[in-house]
Amino acid sequence: MDKQKKTEIIGKYKQSEHDTGSVQVQIAILTERINHLTEHLKKNPKDNHSRRGLLMMVGKRKGFLQYLKDRDIELYRNLIKDLGIREIK
Repeated sequence: MDKQKKTEIIGKYKQSEHDTGSVQVQIAILTERINHLTEHLKKNPKDNHSRRGLLMMVGKRKGFLQYLKDRDIELYRNLIKDLGIREIK
């Protein structure tokens, strides 16, 4: 992910002027990285090192989503709808 794309994501999901690390921003950035790595693995199915990194990112995003769901359910629902990801169990 290039710097411009990351800046766009931060600009869209930030809550305040200097917000770069809120849960919403981190989930959105992880989602973009996961989507990019998924495309890479479709072209390179034997790249097991990247697959492990993908699974770790998915686990981290799941933890952030669970935290957000516990803290603010409406924000959680809006975020998953906007990012197009499934609801966690």
